[in-house]
Amino acid sequence: MAKSSIKQIKEDEKKILAELQKNSRKSVDSIAEKCGFSRQKVWRLMNRLEENKTIWGYGAVVDNEKLELTEYFILVKKTNRPVEEAADIIISRKLEKKAEKLGIKIESSSYLHGQYDWTLSFTAGNIKQAKKFSEVLNEIYHRYISDLILIEKIFPIKKCGIQNPNLKKLKEFV
Repeated sequence: MAKSSIKQIKEDEKKILAELQKNSRKSVDSIAEKCGFSRQKVWRLMNRLEENKTIWGYGAVVDNEKLELTEYFILVKKTNRPVEEAADIIISRKLEKKAEKLGIKIESSSYLHGQYDWTLSFTAGNIKQAKKFSEVLNEIYHRYISDLILIEKIFPIKKCGIQNPNLKKLKEFV
């Protein structure tokens, strides 16, 4: 395949991904119309993106306040111990299983470069539940954690690329 056609496919995929990120419930026909592609091309490229794991899945952006949930973040600084063993624990999903039992939903978890090494974003019913989760995290990874900070999200301005439809309520928190 010629380089220009590979480059063009990548550009076409980016257009489709941009539309899906705006609203993953858009129909293939709607995406095709917006991008100026045929329905078949969009369908084929979306399947390719799913197969090569560029698209991990689809989900709804929800208002946690209406579900009586609060979002929290944990920042973790690791010790100087080798982290290969900690990576195995992460891969085993031990923390996720314990979180589920506590009624915690881990929204995202990322390894970082910077002052802290790992961040988790999760929802909990209250601060007591969030603190219990941070204790569980510390129990599982105690050999690898030198510092752990729990942060409560006060007001989401943008989430998953979607602007909060109640943005005017921000004034209540500032």
